Amino acid sequence: MVPLDEQGGINEPELRRYVDWLIDRGVDGLYPNGSTGEFIRFTPEERRRVIQIVCDQAGGRVPVLAGAAEANVRETIAACEAYAGFGARAVAIVSPFYYRLSAESVYAYFREIALHSPIDVTLYNIPMFASPIDLPTLRRLAELERIVGIKDSSGDVAFMMRMITAIRPQRPDFCFLTGWDAVLVPMLLVGADGGTNATSGVVPELTRELFLMTRAGRIESAVRLQYRLLELFDAFLNATDFPEGFRAAVELRGFAMGRSRQPLSPNQQVSRDAMQRVLRCLMTDFGVQPPPEGCPARPGATGAGTFDTIVQSVVTELRKKGVL
Repeated sequence: MVPLDEQGGINEPELRRYVDWLIDRGVDGLYPNGSTGEFIRFTPEERRRVIQIVCDQAGGRVPVLAGAAEANVRETIAACEAYAGFGARAVAIVSPFYYRLSAESVYAYFREIALHSPIDVTLYNIPMFASPIDLPTLRRLAELERIVGIKDSSGDVAFMMRMITAIRPQRPDFCFLTGWDAVLVPMLLVGADGGTNATSGVVPELTRELFLMTRAGRIESAVRLQYRLLELFDAFLNATDFPEGFRAAVELRGFAMGRSRQPLSPNQQVSRDAMQRVLRCLMTDFGVQPPPEGCPARPGATGAGTFDTIVQSVVTELRKKGVL
């Protein structure tokens, strides 16, 4: 996520502080200009500046996977060239969006980029927002040396298994990442290498511990953490329009995120304030102070039903404000 100043510009000092905080809490890499980073709401020049700042501040401590999706092939290749110069390890490129393209067109798009990119390319499959990358297309694209992995945000565990089965025998170096926090442990168990997850920008300690426990075979403990992650993910994702819940949550970790580029109506602003008070109750184990009025009773350790409690609390707050 990108902190913004009072004028809506990139808050560079706060972004640099955020990068240091994430690295200090053990993330294995950084992924600027992703969906949670609202890349679509920045200009091409601003997207380049974000990558430049993140690469500079990371200083080689962790690799940077730079989101390089632009509106067309020519501009995307230009972004690849720029990010290679900034020191990014690889780029992530979302499948073409707005127009729903055929599988053949998706293949042609990524092939053109792979043949001309000076930096390794990770495919980004997010069917809810862009043309899907199906398995036959992935097989063809994996034959291109420059394409080194895929980030899949479908949340489909079976699809991840099919991809690994089809690609890994021929490309053992090919990297499989999940972008869907709700199934991080299942994805790791079936062979995914890791994840690029929105909640890692809010509670990196939790996702790192979950990853390490799964890798160490401590499955029962990892599953308990997956339920905790699911509780937070559902709250951040569903309490308001994506990714505003994640921005509100990371503010509670001590960062001045500023107002989003997406304008909020007066009713939405009241809703956001109420939501953030409820999020305080969900995040007290990460050093977040509870609201002065206290917290509602929460269900058991798995977190089942917690989001219903969140919704009820937010509705109560809105009624107090006269919005509902």
